[in-house]
Parts: sequence; C-alpha cells; structure tokens
Amino acid sequence: MKYIFVAGGVMSGIGKGVATASIGRILKSKGFKVTAIKIDPYINVDAGTMNPLEHGEVFVTEDGVECDQDIGNYERFLDENIYTDNYMTTGRVYLSVINRERNLEYGGECISVVPGIPNEVIATIKRATKKAKADFTLIEIGGTVGEYQNLLFLEAARIMKFQHPEDVLFILVSYLPIPSMIGEMKTKPTQQAVKNLNEAGLQADIILARAEAELDIPRKKKLAIYCNIHPNDVISAPDVKSVYEVPLNFEKENLGNKILSKLNLKSRRSKLKEWMKMVKVIKNSPKLVEIGIVGKYFKTGKFTLMDSYISVIEAIKHAGVFLRRKPKITWISSEEFEKDSKSLKNLKKFDGIIIPGGFGNRGVEGKIKAIGYARLNKIPFLGLCFGMQLSAIEFARNACGIKDATSAEFNLTTGGKSENKIIDVMPDQKVLLKERKYGGTMRLGSYNCQLKPNTISKKAYGKSMISERHRHRYELNNQYRKTLEEHGMVMSGINPEKDLVEIIELKNHPFFIGTQFHPEFKSRPLKPHPLFLEFIKVASR
Repeated sequence: MKYIFVAGGVMSGIGKGVATASIGRILKSKGFKVTAIKIDPYINVDAGTMNPLEHGEVFVTEDGVECDQDIGNYERFLDENIYTDNYMTTGRVYLSVINRERNLEYGGECISVVPGIPNEVIATIKRATKKAKADFTLIEIGGTVGEYQNLLFLEAARIMKFQHPEDVLFILVSYLPIPSMIGEMKTKPTQQAVKNLNEAGLQADIILARAEAELDIPRKKKLAIYCNIHPNDVISAPDVKSVYEVPLNFEKENLGNKILSKLNLKSRRSKLKEWMKMVKVIKNSPKLVEIGIVGKYFKTGKFTLMDSYISVIEAIKHAGVFLRRKPKITWISSEEFEKDSKSLKNLKKFDGIIIPGGFGNRGVEGKIKAIGYARLNKIPFLGLCFGMQLSAIEFARNACGIKDATSAEFNLTTGGKSENKIIDVMPDQKVLLKERKYGGTMRLGSYNCQLKPNTISKKAYGKSMISERHRHRYELNNQYRKTLEEHGMVMSGINPEKDLVEIIELKNHPFFIGTQFHPEFKSRPLKPHPLFLEFIKVASR
C-alpha cells in the first residue's frame, strides 16, 4: 500500500482538492485501486453545522457523513464512493480518542496529545485504505503548512514517512503570485512554505506550482535550488477553464510515472482517452443553455462565491457535456424578488431554473415567487431538497388555495402560527430538535425510492427503484398529498419503507420536478445524473 500526502502552501483555496482528485484519476487510469481522504483542521466534528458561506458546500456520502466538498471532488474524479473513514476533522479525531479512553481501550495508559492524536490519524488512514482495498491512498491536509492547527496531522505524516520511507510520498501544492505592479512570477512565498514544511520534519518530494500562467524554466530552477528538489519534480499547474483539464495538464509533465518512480514502482501508460474526449467537448461545445440558480448562499460582501453549490454546478456541466451543450449559469439572489416582484420577468430569459438546497426563512418568499413564475410560464424547473419543499408550498398556496401554507421550519424560526404545515418536521426529528441535537442528526445518506410509471422521473431513470442521498429534517406532510394530487401534482417517487414523498412533478408542464434528495451528489463527469440530464435536455429545446 502506498500513501501520498498532499498539503498546501501560501494560501488555501488554490485547488488542493482538485489536484488530489486529479492525481487519483491518473493513478486509477494506470490500473491502480485508489481512494482519497480529506483532513479538515476544524474542531467541528463534521461539516454539517458549518455555514456554507464560510466553508462551502456540505457534501453527503452514501453512508450519511456530512463532509467537506473535496470529498465530492474525489468521488467525481475517481468515480468511486467515499465513506466515513475517509473524512477527518480535528474534532472527530479528538472525539474518537476521548471515547476510546473513556471505554478503557487504552488499558489505563496516560494518553498524551503526541503521539496519541497522530497515532489515531494513522490508524484511521490505514483503516480506510484496508476497507477500500486500495493500492494508493491520497491524504489531503486542509489549510496550509505552518498553521498551528495542522501540526498534529503533519506529525502523523512524518511518523508514517519514518515508518514506511519507501511507501510514503509528500506533495506540496503552492501558489506563485504574479503581482501586477511587478509583472514577474514570485517564488519566495513557496520557498517560505517549504521552510515551514521542513520545520515539521518533512521534505516535499514534488511541488505542484499553482499560478495564473505556466511555470517557466528559470522559476523551476529557482525552486529546485531553494527548496531542495529536482527541477523535474516541480510541476506547472496553471489556471484552466475547466477543472477536468487538470489531470491532462499534469500528465503533460508525466506526473503519474514520476510518482510511481519515487515509490519504486514500474512506469505504466495512462488510459485517459474518455477523459480527453470529455475535455474536448467542454472546450468546443458551441451551443449555450442558460440556467438560472436562485439561492442565497453565494453573496459575501462584494463577492460572489460558488462553493456553496459546487455539486449542483458540476452536475449541470456533466449533463451539458453529454448533450454537447455549454451551460451558462447565472446566480440570482432570491431576496431580489422580495424587494421587487417586477424583477421576476428577468427569469423569462433562462432555459431552465434551479432552486437548490438550504435552510431557514431568509429569502424564502423570493424563492417561492420564482417557483411560481417558472410554473406559470412553463420554464423547465428543478427543485432540490429545500427547493422541492418550497415548490409544494407554492403549489398549495396558489393552485390549491391554501393561502397560509408553510413549513414547520418557518413557524419555528419566525414564531408563526399557521395550521397548514405542508412541510412538517419528521417525527423522529422532533425529539432531537427539542433537545437541540443538530449535528449529524438529520435524515442522512442513501435511501430507496420507488418511481411511479408514466412519469418524467421514471422516463429519466429508466428503472422503477432508485437510491439517492438525503440531508433534511422536514418532509412533505402526507395529510396534504390527496389535495395536492387533486390539483395536478404527481407524487412520482415514494420511499417504500416510510411512505415519504421523494419526488414531485406537475402535469401539463414540460419539466417541473422537485426532489427531497440531492441528486447532484451522485453525478459524475462521465456518468451524468439522469434527472439533470433530462432537465438540461428539455431546457435545451
């Protein structure tokens, strides 16, 4: 078993996750079994309680772990499911050690932070590797080297390197800025990052040099001299328009075989033909399909962030590639429609509209107005989780005449007293909410869904029983199902175990679907999700 640690230098957010996933794709294309692990330095036990504007999207695995969005990158690039042991946080590691100590699993030893915590990290890495039956395990350490909160994870990497020198590789992903007033690519920040890494007892075997432009020979030589590394082991990683180009860029410098050589393995040919075809389509698709995403987790000051909905964006792109369409995505704040209803007419220019997941009552009325506009104007519409719930509320209010239709979630947060809770809290969640147990307690992970015949959903999937990933506390209230159906709503997907509505559709509409689950989590570049595929197909007409 071989282990590759990936850490960042200079600053976060420069693409360590995509770099890690890309290396995984390259190694998989060479015939190896690959898995990947993400380590977050937060005290949070998981990502479930983190603000999407601060941390980005909360990705959910098949077995219901709320984790960092990079787990989504790993799944998309590797086309493999990632499970619970593949995600670590500082809080999760400490909690595991504390629970084991309380259960006398250490036999009465006095447990110190070092080596107690690094040993727990190493044990988790090896457990995940064994479960995945992996030849290669990629371990991404979040944040940057030199940060206090990363020291224990770097110590775990150092111990593993000491114990298995022939089987452990260390890769540093570092940013090389090009200040506009200077016009020259600067290597000093990366030199400093390498120095911080050395202080932790580690030496980078390979440096991935992230920058706006390709790295030139003088810069490679400079990094080689000051970072104690061969020039050939400095890999250029320039900005690209699509993240799916990254594995191909790495292979231009033969990164895959360089990794194999350093781990005493024979060179192998990469098989990335299908990947290359996909990237070619991404670059050369001339026909646009315009999609509007109405949400609230992307405005932060003067900046627009896309990380909160990264899986939705990628799922749209995957379907676009399959249909040879180039998606043009526009971000629309739902609060705009609350301030000015006349601005709803701007939605008419879109080929399709998506309302993604979310929580809380901020921006809700604006989303409901947007849903109503899409329904009445026959604009293809896809509502995801919260988007599905709001679709049911909008339909109940404006098609069924239940004017005070709402969700128990809004009653809870606003002190409202509406009796018509179209969306209600799940029975097993009521006790948890009362006891303020919010972390890791929602309906999480994969559940079955039975599809009704002669529906758009059944047509899209091509089968009757499906399995999709969930993340919610509230559901469509079964007491209102008959009323909604009488006015033209179709309950096209039902969970057979608990009789919960999983998918709603509307009659006499080209495409109006809401899903209680998150289909975006299961979309892959070479295997677009059926619902997104059907949505983009109809929108493209």
